[in-house]
Amino acid sequence: MDAYTAFPDAELAHAGPVSEAFLEMNIRRFHHACRWVHELPYGYNSDRDDLMILFKEKMGTCTTKHAVIGTLAGEQGLDIRKNIGIYAMTEEIVSGTRRLLAEFGLPYIPMVHCFLVHGRLRVDLTEGNRNGKNRPIEEFLHVEEVPAAVSGKEEYLRYRRALSETILRRPELAGVDVKRILQAREEGLKLLKENLRRESG
Repeated sequence: MDAYTAFPDAELAHAGPVSEAFLEMNIRRFHHACRWVHELPYGYNSDRDDLMILFKEKMGTCTTKHAVIGTLAGEQGLDIRKNIGIYAMTEEIVSGTRRLLAEFGLPYIPMVHCFLVHGRLRVDLTEGNRNGKNRPIEEFLHVEEVPAAVSGKEEYLRYRRALSETILRRPELAGVDVKRILQAREEGLKLLKENLRRESG
């Protein structure tokens, strides 16, 4: 993906709660805020739907990192949007996936990732973090724009809809039902957390 320095930069105005949180830390430019978020460790937050959890716990996932910067961009009037993308999780991307694919009889596990978009630029502020993945995700089976602070429930509903309307119609998933995908997804999430613990330990 692209570097956050490709985004437009701006001096931060007093324009909302996220802007205020950065200004209180003496972070006064949008790029500086992006750098601060990018450099935070990757970690699963106690409440992913709390927009300010990143500032409290000093860590975050793609969900919480991009919620903060996407919201900041909106407060500052910058045309930067949050997108979710469903990618094909394989052994190449996440070590240990091969066992799950064999268990569930799948070519890959459709998993959700998110990133920020400005025009044709795509930026992932978790790229380079220890995040349980072997490499950045560049290709997606499905992409759609979402509100910066989209709730976990709403994101899951969008994932379910994309499975039914797009993903499960792909030829390589012929005969696979939603239940099997959802079970594999749950195991995939556990695997990502296990890999993160291993990397951090």
